[in-house]
Amino acid sequence: MNSPIITLLIHQSVKVNSQVMSGSMYIRVTVCIRAQALCLTAAGTVVDGKLEGRKRGESTGVRKRGVDGRVRSFEEIPHTGRNGWVNLVKFFREDRFRHLHKHMERTFNALGPIYREHVGTQSSVNIMLPSDIGELFRAEGLHPRRMTLQPWATHREIRQHSKGVFLKNGEEWRADRLLLNKEVMMTSAVKCFLPLLDEVARDFCRMLRVRVDREGRGEERKRSLTLDPSPDLFRFALEASCHVIYGERIGLFSSSPSMESQKFIWAVEEMLATTPPLLYLPPRLLLRVRAPLWTKHASAWDHIFSHAEARIQRGYQRLSSSKGLGSKAGAPGAQYTGVLGQLMGKGQLSLDLIKANITELMAGGVDTTAVPLQFALFELGRNPEVQEMVRQQVRASWAQAGGDPQKALQGAPLLKGTVKEILRLYPVGTTVQRYPIKDIVLQNYHIPAGTMVQACLYPLGRSAEVFEDPLRFHPGRWGTSKEEGQRGEGTGFRSLAFGFGARQCVGRRIAENEMQLLLMHILLSFHLSVSSSEDIKTTCTLILQPETPPRITFSKL
Repeated sequence: MNSPIITLLIHQSVKVNSQVMSGSMYIRVTVCIRAQALCLTAAGTVVDGKLEGRKRGESTGVRKRGVDGRVRSFEEIPHTGRNGWVNLVKFFREDRFRHLHKHMERTFNALGPIYREHVGTQSSVNIMLPSDIGELFRAEGLHPRRMTLQPWATHREIRQHSKGVFLKNGEEWRADRLLLNKEVMMTSAVKCFLPLLDEVARDFCRMLRVRVDREGRGEERKRSLTLDPSPDLFRFALEASCHVIYGERIGLFSSSPSMESQKFIWAVEEMLATTPPLLYLPPRLLLRVRAPLWTKHASAWDHIFSHAEARIQRGYQRLSSSKGLGSKAGAPGAQYTGVLGQLMGKGQLSLDLIKANITELMAGGVDTTAVPLQFALFELGRNPEVQEMVRQQVRASWAQAGGDPQKALQGAPLLKGTVKEILRLYPVGTTVQRYPIKDIVLQNYHIPAGTMVQACLYPLGRSAEVFEDPLRFHPGRWGTSKEEGQRGEGTGFRSLAFGFGARQCVGRRIAENEMQLLLMHILLSFHLSVSSSEDIKTTCTLILQPETPPRITFSKL
């Protein structure tokens, strides 16, 4: 049965009609296969594509041992259907890629806190409870592995580009990661790049104030302007990333920002949008048949690399001409030259590896901060009491900090809580994956070593078994050591938007501080409101984002 389905999928992938609209990927697959599947498991059933199992109201909590007291086999884990190619056709036909987060939530509600899924070439065990996630991370080993994004890896191989730490594993990954950590994760590095992020955040708010004065309504000192801030937030994220990574500003807040930078943003969106369906099909086969989906994906990456290459060359020339490479990078009194300058100055990574990792940092540093900021402005706008509470704390901290951004952030823990709360409700990535290095038991099911296990963040963040009043936007829930508003076992494995441990997001410190600083300066300058408090409909490319960006009213304070 597999061969005809594979042939059909390849044929249809050539005919995929993909269109990026408002940052979303719409994939229409003109195929209709009537797949009748009846798969009985110990805890759930899949009948004609519909999940049946737990009755409404039943808990998804910890599954106890069976009456015989034995650990159940891997094959007994509830699943969504055994045939990966039939499942893939359903994903295309029912547009599940765009609503993957909702599909996961529905499946957990139907089958319980653990299930297996086989889609195309990918198989995984999916979990959502902190206690299980903790067991998984305790078995990750010295060189944690996560799912390789094969379309990205294939692009590097056919273009003969080096791979950065995102696509590496084993000792090679660890060696490179430890060197990168010194420049982007350690406290000393954060202290160096924080003023650069603060400068960009201040300039963004100046630009916004000018726009409100020019285009807004109302009295001069109380003017307000309603707009979709997403284009400006994307420009902010790219400007901030370039300042930290390359040590230079690129002028995106000017009245006529460069088309080159806008094309880079478009390329990143296209790359993210075309990745999910390619994860479940053989990339080299799509390359061989010249599938349009693969062509779009590869072209987007080509533009991303071209943009990064040009910036890296300019940075290298600037550093060389100013003799920035002549003095030891990081030495006392030495001028901070950005992540690129630090890596080049220390000379511990080859130029090819520097290019690979800088490109990954740039590609991963725009949408992944701009989109959560959209959600943050919306939630603060529709929760005015929370907004005012955060603002009062920010004002007090800012007054005491004397203009020092690091002190200001330290004195306003609700800012950090706001970012954590946004990423709980709207996680950028929908899963965190690991391959345990030893056999483990999750929910009383045996999980063999080497199995891909995914912690599913969207269902986790909205589970009433993990969080009290889970749909409430409550930054204060992260403010105590006991972490009020949280339930169940596995404390410490509830906030995983940046991953965990040695393999957590390498750009985490940049992103966290970038978002907190911008929110701080916005709250000092504007009151936020929204015309509609209805929940935002979300869609999933490779990241979670709004189907339609929310409109925010900025009123001068």
